[in-house]
Amino acid sequence: MDNEDSRIKGLGGGSLLIAWQLKDKNVLIVGGGEVASQRVESILTADANITVLSPEKGLHPRTRKFIGLRPDRITYHDRPFQGQEELDNMDMVLTALDDNDLSRSIVEMSRKMRIPVNAADIPDLCDFYFGAQIRDGPLQIMISTNGNGPRMASLIKTRLQQGLSGLEGDAITKIGLLRNKLKERAPGVGGSLGRERMRWMTGLCNEWKMEDFTVLDEAMMTKVLDEGWEKKRRIPTLEQVGGKSPAQKQGTSPFSLAILPTTIGFFVGALTVGLLLMYPRRR
Repeated sequence: MDNEDSRIKGLGGGSLLIAWQLKDKNVLIVGGGEVASQRVESILTADANITVLSPEKGLHPRTRKFIGLRPDRITYHDRPFQGQEELDNMDMVLTALDDNDLSRSIVEMSRKMRIPVNAADIPDLCDFYFGAQIRDGPLQIMISTNGNGPRMASLIKTRLQQGLSGLEGDAITKIGLLRNKLKERAPGVGGSLGRERMRWMTGLCNEWKMEDFTVLDEAMMTKVLDEGWEKKRRIPTLEQVGGKSPAQKQGTSPFSLAILPTTIGFFVGALTVGLLLMYPRRR
């Protein structure tokens, strides 16, 4: 049996890490304490509509601040959870309570209605877990211990951050803009043209340093397409489109930059905010 066979036979024991799209979906958070404030922040990142249920006296200062600053996304009710009707029209339910019996009851109700649910600090009740996250613009990296050691996830997050240059988010933003401009020139979904676009963008990302993309402006993006895509899909250099590679960030070691592609590849492959359950909903 070769290494690949052994790897395949050893698959299992983890979670499916994905980027769960919650934009404009409805998320119920039961509880208002410190953990609830962390859940609110995570869900705000995903542009969801949040309903918080908690007596006012139980609100953590950060939860209170989120409620005060984001009325566009957060609806607050000064009351405890009152029953199954609270779950109507919800797409996700999160409990952040000290009352484990109530959490279990809410989980059972959510399961009956086929709503994905997470109960803080009760891993066996969770359909998905929250992990430590690194966020830089469009870049999100999640570190999950599958409920085994949240503190270890935090320590690993710190180590990973030390290996990042701080330019990744800007670089990804510029790559996204360039990709959209390419789609305008060569529109269409899938097919041979779609594969050709993907090959050319992949080649560009492989040839250029990540930091090089941060210097691109509108004029240079146009030139990249003119000198690259339009000329037999060649890969121009940054200098050929009028750019100059930025200096290495002070304090970032060559070793850190060397391990960066592997680090990003592994954890961005594990990107996400939770485990998406693909089953029909019952109202």
